[in-house]
Amino acid sequence: MSKHPVLAAGVAIVMVVLAAAAYAAGGPMMMGPSHRISQPSFVGYYDGHKDTYLSTDISSKAEAKMMHINFSASMGKVKGLPEIYLVQGRAAPGQLAVFGSEPGEKDYSPLWAETILTWKAGSKPVLITSDNQVNKLEKTSGLTERPGNVVLNCPIVKVGGKS
Repeated sequence: MSKHPVLAAGVAIVMVVLAAAAYAAGGPMMMGPSHRISQPSFVGYYDGHKDTYLSTDISSKAEAKMMHINFSASMGKVKGLPEIYLVQGRAAPGQLAVFGSEPGEKDYSPLWAETILTWKAGSKPVLITSDNQVNKLEKTSGLTERPGNVVLNCPIVKVGGKS
């Protein structure tokens, strides 16, 4: 038992008040007050369902200008990222980007290695909704892939649901 119970109680009260004040001020992370903004979102496929994502940064200066998003050269040096598959040229109706992961997966990252998919002449494009489907179609249906040599920052902000 403390020799100074009043002092101990006073210190405890001060600590509780300071903790409450810190929490009320936004907790230990001081990012400042939050604000709502309006930003375009996109929809892409992952394992047969649609996820909603943002596109904020890219490691290609030309693509950044074309897409009206931020250019980040240093982001292009990041390796070992999951893939985002983008179909170039002929595509099935309703084709969207295809993700190699999503939040909750062990390899999810908001940064993506761009992989370009194309259909060979004479092949019939089908709707691609899964990264696993990409691998099968490459072996059987005239789909080819090549690295885009670009990194995109496209965080998935909503998993599944209606688009």
